[in-house]
Amino acid sequence: MSDHYQFIDASSTGDEAIKIAFSNQVAYCRSNGAPQTARIVAAIAAALAGPDDNALLRRLRNWQGAPLADALPLRVAGGLHALHLGGGEPALGTIYRGEPADDDFVVADVLMRRQLDLLPWLDGPPQTNEAGRSSNFIAAMLWLAGKGLPPRFECIEIGSSAGINLMLARYHYDLAGVTVGPQDAAMRLKPDWKGPPPPDLPIVIDSTRGCDVAPVDLTDPTQALRLRAYIWPEHTARFERMDAAIAQAKHAPPQISRMNAADFVETELGKPQAPGTTRVLMHSIVWQYVPVEQQRRVIAAVKAAAARSTPEAPLAWIALEANRTAHWHELTAQYWPANALGGGEQRLKLGTAHAHGAWLTIPERPEPSAWPDG
Repeated sequence: MSDHYQFIDASSTGDEAIKIAFSNQVAYCRSNGAPQTARIVAAIAAALAGPDDNALLRRLRNWQGAPLADALPLRVAGGLHALHLGGGEPALGTIYRGEPADDDFVVADVLMRRQLDLLPWLDGPPQTNEAGRSSNFIAAMLWLAGKGLPPRFECIEIGSSAGINLMLARYHYDLAGVTVGPQDAAMRLKPDWKGPPPPDLPIVIDSTRGCDVAPVDLTDPTQALRLRAYIWPEHTARFERMDAAIAQAKHAPPQISRMNAADFVETELGKPQAPGTTRVLMHSIVWQYVPVEQQRRVIAAVKAAAARSTPEAPLAWIALEANRTAHWHELTAQYWPANALGGGEQRLKLGTAHAHGAWLTIPERPEPSAWPDG
């Protein structure tokens, strides 16, 4: 398969969209240090193009949604990785260890024999909760504090999954030499940083709460295994971070509501806000999974809350989401009110970022961002 992305509307459906979704996923894995995962995804695509047939393959070939927006390749790859982690498919281990193998034969065989185990993995989007993304949120909060917003933050998150990023106040960060968080933190995050450092200002995470349509309980071994399955095996540091997050959740679980994004945002933004705090709506690699009507409701709720915001109780919106045109991830921020703090309707791209928090590239000056409209 090609190492180059093919530009496609994320909402595209049909046979060609399925082929491109798999091809793009292979290219993305190869360019992000995940060659074994790329081999798995390429072998799944080969099986879809081959003569084998069962309920799993038929469902993939006849996918009713938008395969790119639905992250279809990663749903299947997650199921295969779970089988490997469970120790039931030793042949997959050859691929995951990076050893030579007949990838197409190995994967096609598992897809045929284990269809009943793999079918449920198609029922929902990947749970790609990743603590490394907390660095992006902290970098954006430092930037907001530098703009004069109160440095005490009340955080609400949509698509929280297991709530790993809701525990961001428990981690320690080194962002180009600017440090935030407890010295004895359970997890230390130091992404590769290119560009000027963020403002070196003290910030406080006053509270965090989130939502998910299917929250994951990190203290449940079965559910924790599901999250591990979505971690690319090449990225060993992510498994270490997951272990640390599990330990933190056992100590004090994050606050997650079983709600859809629109209901949650409308509810939370409608609550009173304490003076001297900045209320932040935040999310990472989530927006593509939010139904369009819910996206509209979230935007409407934010606009209504923005109109009520004051310099003593401002509102901000931080996002780490994929730019589906440029095929990278952007860290963006927007804040209100406009009249006193210089915020307003213009969303700014603070930088580009690795999807799992490995690096951040920050320009001298933020650029306008077209997200979430395109």
